[in-house]
Amino acid sequence: MSLRAILVAVCLVVLLMAMATAYSAEEKKEHQYVGVTGCKGCHSSDKVGGTQYNVWKDESHSKGYEILASDQAKEVAAKAGVEGNPQEADACLKCHVTAWGAKKELLAASWKKEDGVGCESCHGPGKDYMPMNVMKDHDAAVAAGLAIITKETCTACHNTDSPTYKEFKYEEALEVIKHWKDKE
Repeated sequence: MSLRAILVAVCLVVLLMAMATAYSAEEKKEHQYVGVTGCKGCHSSDKVGGTQYNVWKDESHSKGYEILASDQAKEVAAKAGVEGNPQEADACLKCHVTAWGAKKELLAASWKKEDGVGCESCHGPGKDYMPMNVMKDHDAAVAAGLAIITKETCTACHNTDSPTYKEFKYEEALEVIKHWKDKE
């Protein structure tokens, strides 16, 4: 084999490796969490995207962080072996605060732990799918990080590891938190 053929082969291998690395990096893109205020702008009025924000703020998920300050939460945490303030305990915050444990650079300035279990806990980090032109195209929104919600989305927290676990009935739970419009 000639030196030229070897060089061409090496260059092709390097090029293929670079392309595979770039493709892999794109597939694993990490999206940024914007917090509920990022969603509120379009999802608090029927004039734009619907009133999902208003429904959320009136139900228990929005109070996920707040409830950890209650005496009951402190008792539950103590019985579960959690030491200290439940509002500072990773064991509690992983399910009571959206994006708890995410890298700091993935949390936009608008993200707040005080928002509790917000939109992005279920729908995924929203920075890349929140622009209107992306949201109007379901496939583009999914490609930009919008999560497809399944029972497993919910049971990541609503499971037997929770010290307050009650049997989780997915279909019934969806009706309790319903904040979307049914397709006609």
